[in-house]
Amino acid sequence: MIDWLHKLASVGVLSLAALPVPARAVEPPLSLVGTWIMDSAYEIRADGTRVTAYGEHPNGLLMIDAQGRYTLQIFRIGRATFATGDKTRGQPDEYRDASLGSSTHFGRVQLDAEKQQLVFDVEAASFPNWEGKRQVRDYRYENGLLTYSVPASASGNGTVAYSIWRKL
Repeated sequence: MIDWLHKLASVGVLSLAALPVPARAVEPPLSLVGTWIMDSAYEIRADGTRVTAYGEHPNGLLMIDAQGRYTLQIFRIGRATFATGDKTRGQPDEYRDASLGSSTHFGRVQLDAEKQQLVFDVEAASFPNWEGKRQVRDYRYENGLLTYSVPASASGNGTVAYSIWRKL
């Protein structure tokens, strides 16, 4: 009886081994062209602390055309409004919140898949120090999410920022 069970079990194992193994889903090659919405954002300070300058899920839009021209906007949700309702008569704290609660720039972007880098040639930016400069971002693309990091050298204070985008 035991020999019979062993033979049956071995046939069953061999039969299972012959079944096709489902192929792993392969991520299609990354194409930057299109409209992306911000999924989340966070920063890691030099001391390792995790913070969110724009909040965990800011409003963000990144649009890239077939020629590599891009426009990018990020806004913290809940920024304070100007009490006067007049942009030219704001208080210092209102200007500070408006400035630090947003990041915008446009120009051209290239994908260097071999180095896993995005190369932004910034034409104009809400942070004027970036204008006319090349900004290189390490990226990864997994599960439909494009994540790139803004190096500590760009912040000037040792903070590395991470932006996570989802294509529409």
